[in-house]
This record gives sequence, C-alpha cells and structure tokens, in this order.
Amino acid sequence: MGNQGHSEANYFQFKAWKEAGIIKDVTAITAHMNNPRRWHGWDPGIREFPSAEPIPETLDWDLWLMSRDHHPYNKDFHYGQWRCWYDFGMGALGDWGAHIIDTAHEFLDLGLPEEVNPVRLSGHNDYFFPMSSTIEFKFPARGSMPPVVITWYDGVDNIPAVPHGYGVSEIDPNIPSVAGGKIQPAKLNPGKEIYSKELTFKGGSHGSTLSIIPGDKAREMEKHLPEVPQSPSNHFANFLLACQGKEKARSPFELSAPLSQMFCLGVAAQRLNRKIVFDSATKRVMNDPFADAFLTGEPPRKGWEDFYRI
Repeated sequence: MGNQGHSEANYFQFKAWKEAGIIKDVTAITAHMNNPRRWHGWDPGIREFPSAEPIPETLDWDLWLMSRDHHPYNKDFHYGQWRCWYDFGMGALGDWGAHIIDTAHEFLDLGLPEEVNPVRLSGHNDYFFPMSSTIEFKFPARGSMPPVVITWYDGVDNIPAVPHGYGVSEIDPNIPSVAGGKIQPAKLNPGKEIYSKELTFKGGSHGSTLSIIPGDKAREMEKHLPEVPQSPSNHFANFLLACQGKEKARSPFELSAPLSQMFCLGVAAQRLNRKIVFDSATKRVMNDPFADAFLTGEPPRKGWEDFYRI
C-alpha cells in the first residue's frame, strides 16, 4: 500500500479532483519506475540459486524465512536483496507500483483486472525479476466509468513515451531516493500519466501531486480547480489515531488487499511470461490451468501451517 501517498497531498488532491469532476472518464494510465534496481547487474542466464554462505550469528535465518520453503542462506537473499527474487519479493512493480498507482486504484474504483499481458520482459528467467518489464492491466467498465488500461514500465532501457506538453521531469523531493542513494534521472521520474477523454495529468510517486498538461490547459483550468484540504496527519500518526478511533484509517485492508492482488497478478504474468485472463467474481484464471493453480501457491513450510489456517 502507498501509505505515504495516502496521508499526504497526493491523496487529498486526487480525492478532491475526482469529487469535483476534474478527474473523470479516465481511459488509460502509464506508470513507470525506470531507475536501476538491485538485480540489474546480475546474470539472467542463471540456472540455480546462489550457493550457501555462513549464516551471520545475529540472524535467525529460519525465522527470517518464515513460511517460505527452505533456502540456504546467501547474502543476496537478505536485506533489500529479497526484493529481487520471485521467491521472496515483487520486483519493481510491487515495490514502487503501490506508491504510484494507489490513489488511482482507489478513487477510480478499479478493483481487479480482467486481463494482464506481459508485453515486454527483457532478461526473463525463472529466478529473479526481468531487467525491464512492460505489463498491461485491463480493467472493465465500472458503473458509468469507462474501461481503463494501466501500462507499467520498469527498466533503465524501457522509458515510456510521454504526452505532448509534458515538460521537464525534475527531481521530486516527495520521492525517496532508491537504495544506494542514486539520484533520480532527470529524463523521467518515477510516476504516472493519466489520460481522460478531456484532460491529461502527470504525477509522481508517494506524496507527489498531479498537474494538468500541457501548461496552457493547466492555466485555463486553474479557476475550475477545487480547494484541496491539508492533511491532518502523516502515515505514522494516521495509524495511531485510527487505533484510537480519532481518525479513519486511510490505508485499510479493504483498499490495500485488492491493490496487492492486482500486483500479485502482474508478478504472476511476469514470472510465467504469459497472458492471464482473470475472472474477478470467482478470482480464478480462465485461460490457463497452470496459471490458475499458480495463484494458490506453495503450502507453508512445516511448522508454519497454523499461521495460514483461515
């Protein structure tokens, strides 16, 4: 869940603009995170997991693995490296997608996609995430809202085209630097472009707000924009205040669960490298028996079964 974005200006602006009819009839969203990732120097010709290494004496490796099937310890499984592997993480999509797509997913009532297409998977292998990915999520119409296609781009060589009048993608202080402190590329920040029938918006990640593009259209619309309320609390305070009943939680499970399920379907399409046709009513894959079975996943490791009983 994009907790920061749900407690900062991104959330309150999107909500106000949606309720005022500024954001309406959205048909397409491009979302992207094209900074280098931890696995980008690895060999996609991998044929086995890395060799076992001595477990640091301060680490309870068995507890760290939890329900996951046993893997001998290796430093490339630990710390932030766990994001790199299908067995442990969700790659760039699960890491950054939640901070980029979260408010659009909530306020456009997207729910679950009916189709997920792995359009491009560069350096695909069976162990860790591709060097670059383009993944297309197709969402059906919802009430009076038209169908929406979200196209996700990651990888340093996989930067999407931007619309006319996009302007400069400057470093955004609302977006944390990636691991290792690398500077965001001036070419295109992590973020999104939202296309509706009348307006086009560009936005960043986390707490970043949207702007209307091109600039002359933004100036024309300025007098029509509603006032956006200030956030009463950051994501830490919102959690604590919600526990006390003083505020409504802005990242509740009824929002974060379907968002996570969307990303799980995207990762399944990445790992299997094939299209998924999904029935959101039955929550089953319709076109591929193996992909449908894959949704269930492996059973929890011995000793962890009781934690996964419903």
